[in-house]
Amino acid sequence: MAVFSSERLLAYSPPRKSPSRTHWPVAVPLRFISLPLHGRRRLVVISAYRSPSSSLLEESSDEVAAGEPQAFRPKPQKPAAISDGFIKGLAKSPEMEALAYDYYRKARAQPEYQPDRQTLRVLIRYLLKCRQWDSISALSEDFRALGVFPDAAACATLVGGCIGARKFKLAEALLRAFQDKPTVAAAAFGAAMRGYNKLHMYSSTLGVHEQMRAAGVPPDPGCWCSAMDAHRKLGNTDQVFALFLEMGPSYHSARIYSILCDSLGRSGRAFESLRYFREMIQRGISPDSSSYASLISSFAGIREAEIAEDLFQEARQKQLINDPAVFLKLVLMYVETGALDKTLEVVRAMKELKIGVSDCVFCAVINGHARKGGLRAAVRAYEELISLGCEPGQVSYASAINVYSRLGLLAMAEALFQEMLDKGFDRCVVAYATMVSVYGRSGRVREATRLLARMKEKGCEPNVWVYNSLIDMHGRATNLRQVEKLWKEMRRRRVAPDKQSQGVQECVRLYEEFRMTGEKVDRAIAGIMVGVFSRSGRIDELVKLLQDVKAEGLPLDERLYASAMNALRDAGLQTQVRWLQESFPFPAAKS
Repeated sequence: MAVFSSERLLAYSPPRKSPSRTHWPVAVPLRFISLPLHGRRRLVVISAYRSPSSSLLEESSDEVAAGEPQAFRPKPQKPAAISDGFIKGLAKSPEMEALAYDYYRKARAQPEYQPDRQTLRVLIRYLLKCRQWDSISALSEDFRALGVFPDAAACATLVGGCIGARKFKLAEALLRAFQDKPTVAAAAFGAAMRGYNKLHMYSSTLGVHEQMRAAGVPPDPGCWCSAMDAHRKLGNTDQVFALFLEMGPSYHSARIYSILCDSLGRSGRAFESLRYFREMIQRGISPDSSSYASLISSFAGIREAEIAEDLFQEARQKQLINDPAVFLKLVLMYVETGALDKTLEVVRAMKELKIGVSDCVFCAVINGHARKGGLRAAVRAYEELISLGCEPGQVSYASAINVYSRLGLLAMAEALFQEMLDKGFDRCVVAYATMVSVYGRSGRVREATRLLARMKEKGCEPNVWVYNSLIDMHGRATNLRQVEKLWKEMRRRRVAPDKQSQGVQECVRLYEEFRMTGEKVDRAIAGIMVGVFSRSGRIDELVKLLQDVKAEGLPLDERLYASAMNALRDAGLQTQVRWLQESFPFPAAKS
């Protein structure tokens, strides 16, 4: 056999001596087979080589065939059987993988063909990659028909791939095929449960778990873990605890304990969760960061500050605290318990651990100080966070702008709003609404209108708060035409008016008409308008109304007194707060 790269091949036979005449070499074209190889090269194989004499050339082909003995005729040979090695060899090349599956289907027609596990593995890999679900279904039927199954890893890959592609019926058929094979069943069922959990189909996970039990397949640790996790996500704490007891101590791992502790903590059983956490440590099982995060969050949620702090310090020493959500839980806990200074300590701890201070934590600190300590405290907290190197996000900027605007520091609010825009946060509806309200209260109609136009230019749809501020601003200026225009725009944009949009303006209008008639304010009208002015942020009107109420000698009930007090405090009007306390004494409110 010889190999050539040219297609013009000639073979010359050696000269034969004859007593009668001399024969020159005769060129005979040879037959050859061209096989494809990688790239653009082709393999040329010579199939015959002979040098006939001139006398043979003179004979006809029929005479030659008749002169040959019957015994020397070539017998037709059977086609060579397709082997697993041939199929796997084709599958090694990405260009030949499709051909490998075609040859597998041809080999399947051979009576005694039995594929090995490695062949099935390479076929599964190819079919999943090409998403040939009909071929996978046919291959699964071959498993049962031939009695040959892939190894456990290939079965798990096959089932998990079908569920990930949402071919649930095909996955169920595969599980039915695998459930009678103990060597692969647990891996296949475990892959199915993990796949359903990734898709948040927790009920399907539990259905697979029940099918596994009914088939008598012994679960492995991964199956127990997936079933417990599904029950935890569904809030079935009792089922999580039952599975924990059923599996036995030999299966208890750090992941199993973590799921149990988290489930108990979420259901309000934080102390029971802590008991099993200590049991895990006593058994020599090292906890992971998720276990500490779950416990700290559980005790922070029930306001057990001391235990939460101890667990936090313990996790910090072991370097097992890295979840920003835990720090947010601690900040919220300290806000609710009134320990506002410790919220800043949490932020300092985050900086020391090189954990980024998220916008949620930043905003929670500001809003917590504003709600529990007042607006001035919120400003100090904001400045402290900036000094620590924290970067505010969109929500934090909106909260800080709101604080400055409620304090009447309009220049600071405007500067902070511009800083926010410069950093690219130009689509925050809350910040726009706050600034429109700021411009409206200060009578800067042109700036408010310009800001509304910029808001629309950025593709940020105005909400009902923005329209409320604009309507209030134009209503004070008695620009009824503009108010009507805004109402039509709200209807066109399908912005549903809230109670403030519909009720506040009407109340104010009726109250002004009532005062213009010279009527005196009685206790009922005073109670209504204190609530209206307090909720709508009309501080000037509120102060004037309180002065009229004081002059008339009318008392305020405790609810309206608290409403007015909160409105004045939020506005930072400490002088008016002291005047209100002196004019309308309420011992319970003072304390």
